Amino acid sequence: MAGSHFARVVGACCRHAWLIVIGAVLLGVGAGFFTAQNFAINSDTAELISPDLPWRQRQIAFDKQFSQQDNLILTVVDGETPERTEEAAAALAANLSARPELFESVRRPDATPFFQKNGLLFMPTEKVRTTTEQLVKAQPFLGPLAADPSLRGIMNSLSTALLGVEQGQAALSDLKAPLENFASVLSKVERGQQVFMSWQSLLGGGDTDTRQLRHFILVKPRLNYGDLSPGANASHAIRDAARALNLTPEQGVQVRLTGQIPLADEEFASLKDHVGLILSLMLAAVLFMLWMAVRSSRIIAAILVTLFIGLAVTTALGLLATGGLNLISVAFIPLFVGLGVDFGIQYSVRYRAERHARGSLQESLVAAGGSVGLPLALAAIAVAAGFLAFVPTDYLGVAELGLIAGIGMIVAFVLSLTVLPALLMLLKPRGEADEVGSPRLAVVDHFLQRHRKPIAIVAAILAVGGAALLTQLHFDFNPLHLRNPKSESVATLLDLMKDPLNAPNTIDILAPSLDAAEKTQAKLSALPEVAQVLTLKSFIPDDQDAKLALISDAAMLLDTTINPFFEAPPPSDAETVAALRNTVTHLRKAAAAAKGPASADALNLAAVLERLANGPKDTRLRAGEIMVPPLKTMLAQVRNILQARKITLDTMPKDMVRDWIAPDGRARIQVFPSGNADSNANLRNFAHAVRAIAPDATGAAISIQESGNTIVGAFTKAGIGSFIAVTILLFIALRQVRVVAMAVASLVLAGILTMASCVVLGLQINFANIIALPLLFGIGVAFNIYYLMAWRGGDAGLLQSPLARAILFSALTTASGFGSLWLSSHPGTASMGELLMLSLAWTIVATLFFLPAFLGPAPQKDAKP
Repeated sequence: MAGSHFARVVGACCRHAWLIVIGAVLLGVGAGFFTAQNFAINSDTAELISPDLPWRQRQIAFDKQFSQQDNLILTVVDGETPERTEEAAAALAANLSARPELFESVRRPDATPFFQKNGLLFMPTEKVRTTTEQLVKAQPFLGPLAADPSLRGIMNSLSTALLGVEQGQAALSDLKAPLENFASVLSKVERGQQVFMSWQSLLGGGDTDTRQLRHFILVKPRLNYGDLSPGANASHAIRDAARALNLTPEQGVQVRLTGQIPLADEEFASLKDHVGLILSLMLAAVLFMLWMAVRSSRIIAAILVTLFIGLAVTTALGLLATGGLNLISVAFIPLFVGLGVDFGIQYSVRYRAERHARGSLQESLVAAGGSVGLPLALAAIAVAAGFLAFVPTDYLGVAELGLIAGIGMIVAFVLSLTVLPALLMLLKPRGEADEVGSPRLAVVDHFLQRHRKPIAIVAAILAVGGAALLTQLHFDFNPLHLRNPKSESVATLLDLMKDPLNAPNTIDILAPSLDAAEKTQAKLSALPEVAQVLTLKSFIPDDQDAKLALISDAAMLLDTTINPFFEAPPPSDAETVAALRNTVTHLRKAAAAAKGPASADALNLAAVLERLANGPKDTRLRAGEIMVPPLKTMLAQVRNILQARKITLDTMPKDMVRDWIAPDGRARIQVFPSGNADSNANLRNFAHAVRAIAPDATGAAISIQESGNTIVGAFTKAGIGSFIAVTILLFIALRQVRVVAMAVASLVLAGILTMASCVVLGLQINFANIIALPLLFGIGVAFNIYYLMAWRGGDAGLLQSPLARAILFSALTTASGFGSLWLSSHPGTASMGELLMLSLAWTIVATLFFLPAFLGPAPQKDAKP
């Protein structure tokens, strides 16, 4: 009865084909125009999950209290020397600070005036003692350098030191470090090689703190969430500024960007990698499989036109329903294409079979509508119900995806029985000379029916074995694992994570007061899962009195040395040459008075300086450019550290206090994990241990885990709802408990085998490939309904029928099209392609091989349900 209704609809569309096609094209064009005028996409990943969840509310509340810490670009500046690193970071920060139209704020947390002056207080007392002693020891050298920071001053300073050697007041070996260093640097300058000089290393006896080779700039950009890459303009501006300032590896500096914004932006950029190749392969594969299924370019054209009209209409309706797309809901496009192509293939293959049997074009189109109309309707309703089950979940991104995809299934169904027949009526594909089915598969049909019991036993063994493996299937909640490790932001973050104290996956806690924060800090610090706990009081150094006494003594001795009353004007080239030659004379005299390696070092440097004095002026200018800027940086740093003052809560800068004390008076506690910060198990244990003490904790380590829990919960909830809805729909349509049970068993078996294959292949379910599950469920349900309706109608030998051909090529079209995602350089996208291929393979096996064995012989044509 239902089939006749669908046949009448198709017949009416065939009789008024031009009207239907023109109307559909106008509808598609109108929908496309509406989409172009109203298209909007929100790329804010924070809005993909409901803000009403308790953990989200805590995160939102924390971000409001400390908004300056959110949505940052972490600019990492690495340099060949401490001075070069400081120069580069200072220059870049100054440049960016002058761009308020792009950046809300630019901060250097490790180089504020507070830390520049008081940094020495945060070192161990013994390290402070060593540093101040080295500065005092270098006093004879520092004085002339501070009074004349030029190549001339450097040479005069060395000459003064050598005069002491000549007079027997010092040993030449005491000058071994500067002799070797100057000779090495100036020899490379002479040869035109790139070289960088560190005065800190020189005066510190060659000992350079590696932390001084890396500085950070925290940049808060102005974001455009209407763009897929909200921070792209800001990131480009930072990189352009670095290039304009010659902050490149060739100039001894590497500037890299990481943090929440670059990670998200580069993820979308990596999605574009090889996109041309992937789309080309996808299109070629889909067209090839469509050709194999229908063997007619006119039928393929009709399917594609119907598909594009449906996609335009669905997009417009989706925008009307949601107001705009998000980063998840845009996935409705491949969902619609996958199932839209399936509907088109089902109708077209049935039409070909009818055309072979009847000959008449219109009669064949009408008969095909009557034959597949009800199965397509049931499949569309079942799949739409499956998608709509996501709407009430807390995963808002997928909820909107489910709504749009559910609408799309109804659109695809309606167009497949109206526009597609009308197009075929106008395009007039040639008749079918050959049988559409595959008679050679009759032997397989007979085999499945004769060996039902062994096949059922094999299915049971596979199901039990697969179910046992499911305990090893885990959801990878770490979004970092889905990103290209070769991208700058990810590679930089992984580099930073080698130091646990740079780990991004920290936990934040808000305590009622600073005193309460201290008590919580003490409890957390005792946990083995915790590497470090910081509060505002963590920035009050211990043993300050002893350290300040050492610094004060050094400052008293060095004050007039590093702060001369008069600084010499820049020298002329002639003055520089004279200073070089004077130093050569002193070097040779000192070498003559000394013996051993130091004498050889002095003579070597004398030869280098002599060539420099006699060489071209440009070489001397370059020598000054290499040696003088880091000298000035070093002198400024020495002046700063000798101004240290006792640190108390009252003397801390307001900006620093604001980073740790909320406007409402609550105190922030930041907790760092111990061990491997990239390990899911480690992060899970870390979060569990901290929350046992502070249940209201928030932060990245908790958010990424709770996001995973929310997503898994949403898919579980929607999966159960979809399963119940499909089961009820099948029962209403078939009204046979045994048949419904067999169909459900086939679906469950395909799902178990897909997940078990993931375990065997080491493929984890993650944020990316889990999005493919609705498509896989929808295709599985549709295939089962097609088969069940044909079986219920009394069709025997279904593997040799046109239906099996339609199911097979529908699956192959989807697999070959979306399986090309496997080629993506984006790990998440590649895993989605891999999961699609696995699932489609097991869906075909379950539908075409296990389900026939489960059901047994088809009922007689006149049998009642």
